[in-house]
Amino acid sequence: MKAVLFEQFGQPPRVQNVPDPTPSAEGVVIKVEATGLCRSDWHGWMGHDPDVVLPHVPGHELAGTVLATGKQVTRWKKGDRVTVPFVGGCGRCFECNSGNHQVCEHQFQPGFTAWGSFAEYVAVDYADTNLVALPESLDFETAASLGCRFVTSFRAIVDQGRVGPGDWVAVHGCGGVGLSAIMIAAAMGANVVAIDLTPEKLDFARQMGAVATINAREVADVVEAVREITRGGAHVSIDALGHPTTCFNSIANLRRRGRHVQVGLMLGEHSRPPVPMDRIIGWELEILGSHGMQAFRYQAMMAMIETGKLSPRKLVGKRIGLEEAPAALMAMDRFEGLGISVITRF
Repeated sequence: MKAVLFEQFGQPPRVQNVPDPTPSAEGVVIKVEATGLCRSDWHGWMGHDPDVVLPHVPGHELAGTVLATGKQVTRWKKGDRVTVPFVGGCGRCFECNSGNHQVCEHQFQPGFTAWGSFAEYVAVDYADTNLVALPESLDFETAASLGCRFVTSFRAIVDQGRVGPGDWVAVHGCGGVGLSAIMIAAAMGANVVAIDLTPEKLDFARQMGAVATINAREVADVVEAVREITRGGAHVSIDALGHPTTCFNSIANLRRRGRHVQVGLMLGEHSRPPVPMDRIIGWELEILGSHGMQAFRYQAMMAMIETGKLSPRKLVGKRIGLEEAPAALMAMDRFEGLGISVITRF
């Protein structure tokens, strides 16, 4: 099969012919119909993720059809239209048995712990626990865009952030994660303030449901700007970028007993950012992480998509071919373009 492969961290990947995957006893092989490009893939390529072993094929936001199944797979058959969370639970450990597959002790992550979906085919383990059936009404490229950023934002807003009608929600960073969070928070009845550095992304944020925007290049103090708009601070704030500045601001712009949710990855030199601990203690703030979403929770999100309350298709930006993926991957740290780029031609 054709796949994007890199043999050294930080060195240009190349499209190469590599062996076709075979399913494990509990796994499947999926024919990839679409796969999203995510900054997490860039982190893996840069060597920021200790799970990545060279040589490596990145890619973790995927949708496609089941091509082959392992002998222990009972719920899926060839031809089924599926997607998969970027964190796959083993289905047997304590965390999985408690319903928290997203922090499985033995998790499987295509594109990180194993070769990923920047390829014609990808192997996925623990299929009965992790695969999600796609309705015929949902096209593959939109389904692929759900796999990391949208589902992570859904859990961050709905489950972790516990956003309710009338809440003020601040979203720091208007890339794929941030725009997803804005759309979902607005659908939950919240008032969203979007923060970014570029007017184009802030305009797009308003289209996704933000009621106010802040250009961080044009204000002297982002935290005070949020507090002024929200009349005292956000009830919930999301760092959708993953940077010491946005992390700090997201915590500092909360009102008393507010909730900060860290969605943007903090890796490498950014993995230990300073936080306003005095404010966290004195105002009883909650600091929460959000790491993907369990397969069984897709049902609620899919229902909101099918009824039109959520429209992730609006977030799909560029559609590219596999041959264009290496250059697109290397450019992820420049935060160029609007929405989510998806590989749709293999």
